[in-house]
Amino acid sequence: MTYHAPLADMDHALKYSAGLSTALEQGFFGDLSMDDIDAVLTEASRMASEVIAPLNRVGDLNGAIFKDGAVTTAPGWKKAYRAWCQGGWNGLASPAEWGGQGLPHVVNAACTEMWNAASAAFGVGPMLTMGAIDAINVHGSEELKRRYLGKLVTGEWTGTMHLTEPQAGSDVGALRTRAERAGDGTYRLKGQKIFITYGEHDLTDNIIHLVLARLPDAPPGTRGISLFLVPKFLLNPDGSPGVRNDVRAHAVEHKLGIHASPTCTMILGDQGGAIGFLVGQENAGMACMFTMMNRARLAVGLQGVGIAERAMQQALAYARERKQGRTPGMPATESAPIIAHPDVKRMLMTMRALTQAARTICYATAMAIDRAERGTDKAARHDAHDRASLLTPVAKAFSSDIGVEVASLGVQVHGGMGFVEETGAAQHLRDARIAPIYEGTNGIQAIDLVTRKLPLSGGGAVEAYIGELRRIVGAVNATNDPALGGSGARLEEAVESLARATAWMLAKLGNGADEALAGATPYLRLFGTAAGGCLLAQQALAALRLNADAGPRAALARFFAENIAVHARALERTIVEGGSAVIAAEAALAH
Repeated sequence: MTYHAPLADMDHALKYSAGLSTALEQGFFGDLSMDDIDAVLTEASRMASEVIAPLNRVGDLNGAIFKDGAVTTAPGWKKAYRAWCQGGWNGLASPAEWGGQGLPHVVNAACTEMWNAASAAFGVGPMLTMGAIDAINVHGSEELKRRYLGKLVTGEWTGTMHLTEPQAGSDVGALRTRAERAGDGTYRLKGQKIFITYGEHDLTDNIIHLVLARLPDAPPGTRGISLFLVPKFLLNPDGSPGVRNDVRAHAVEHKLGIHASPTCTMILGDQGGAIGFLVGQENAGMACMFTMMNRARLAVGLQGVGIAERAMQQALAYARERKQGRTPGMPATESAPIIAHPDVKRMLMTMRALTQAARTICYATAMAIDRAERGTDKAARHDAHDRASLLTPVAKAFSSDIGVEVASLGVQVHGGMGFVEETGAAQHLRDARIAPIYEGTNGIQAIDLVTRKLPLSGGGAVEAYIGELRRIVGAVNATNDPALGGSGARLEEAVESLARATAWMLAKLGNGADEALAGATPYLRLFGTAAGGCLLAQQALAALRLNADAGPRAALARFFAENIAVHARALERTIVEGGSAVIAAEAALAH
């Protein structure tokens, strides 16, 4: 089965969860209109469904081939990538100054979902290029911008992130890659990096690596890390690729999923030193890299949404066609499609509700980024930056977890046919499994949320967000529409559980941080559950108000509230009461 972008659902989430309608009415994006955005999304849908999606299975079966230091991508990959670049998709949200279209990040977020739904192995490459563009544009010198941004924006060159090393996975401060000053303003880098996405490939004639390394006199830990731009080919005076730099792929990993994405072990400097150019200031590389990583983290969340959407579409189609068992009153000689059975309905509704809730959180995060970057009022920009910072770990972790859960349910809906490869349901699960791991594991996202994001503005950022969720709950209760059932009461319970757990977390950060860390992951899940449920209800309220496709949206919001949001109280108890059992786990783990 192929993929069809759910444009109506995406449009509704953009307008009423992310707040795009309000932003357009305010003239926040100049003369950009919803008609313009719809045209972009319609064309993106065509590219995703007709050009990229048919290659998803091809990429999974063939993978990326490594031989003699070179990587050959799967059949059809290069042609699809060129068509994608020619459509201008790589530079959709990039600055017009460097050849981009300067469209809002929230529009690019919707497109990012589509690329990853069509093929996660395809979508993950441009994701890092876009992050590299952001890092260079914000932190790079004018010379680096002039020489590299144009080709990165068009997609003629791709970008990578060189962070992980064999002895230093999530502990970035333990990295050993060295950089030495060459005396001419450049640096010589030596070291090994692993798990480098699209570190080598045949899609473009140059690859621009952004590499974290340590100078000889750097302080220890993350305070002593610098960021360097290391091109695969050094540039000639006219800007064309010249001689090969001292950076190469040593191997390509054999992975559980995303087979068509070449995940490389990279060697720098075994011929004297890879030539690198400093991005930002010496020993300030983490700040530069986080510009890239935060955008990538949102994109990974969208990857989870995309895979979940495709898995849900396939499971729904299978459930409508597959006949097995009978419903009450059916003749013994007939069989019903499995979608008629309540347990299958429950699985499909769970898949759809979780997918759409994750989508709303990701789109809302992207809109906060837009408001932080484009706003003219300083205080409003500060608040929007806090909002984006608060929501980014939730968007990444909640949505990538949802990708795995929904893909797993998709296998279950298919039954035994889901466990064999020919249906493609298993590929969705295999592809989704990396998303909770890379770009900062979801456990690290939870720790970041609790220890760094909750205290923003003295707790004011999260307090303001919970206030917004309460206002949505108030609107649901005031509407009192029977189509929403008990949504108001259940969502109110979820939001109040979030409020109490948040207060508990903030108190524990001052005294009892271990308990806070023990509850960080269930806290993030509680946050995503409360936020996703409220944002779905907000969409349902808009549909009821406009009398536009209100029945399905109200039914979905009600299902989430009455079947998923009800877990919030249990999550709160886990957070507040379960930490000591986690801390005392050594006794059980010693055997």
